[in-house]
Amino acid sequence: MRWLSRRRATADDHTPTKLDREANADDLAALDAFIVDRHGVELYLEPETTATDTTVVAIADDGEWIRRRTGTPRAAQRLAHRRSVPLYEAARVGYPERMRVWNRNHPERRMR
Repeated sequence: MRWLSRRRATADDHTPTKLDREANADDLAALDAFIVDRHGVELYLEPETTATDTTVVAIADDGEWIRRRTGTPRAAQRLAHRRSVPLYEAARVGYPERMRVWNRNHPERRMR
């Protein structure tokens, strides 16, 4: 007996879906430009979810940040190695306090 639905199960019911787009070259270029244009940038890797591809948050020394898709953790590692910036797993280490301070001081960013 089905409690929640009378709809018949289909083969598509077990296929994971992507709700967001895949990473592309523009995403990696934006991260690269952010690293080059700012001082003391660190990268924070965020794992892939059912809604979003693997992402990286780049956080500058002053707390300014951007988030972009990288496609794979390996692509993020290559970017970090090429630009000699540290790469952390966000789920393990969290985000630095300077990012939260920057967010509080720039409420206009939340309107986007």
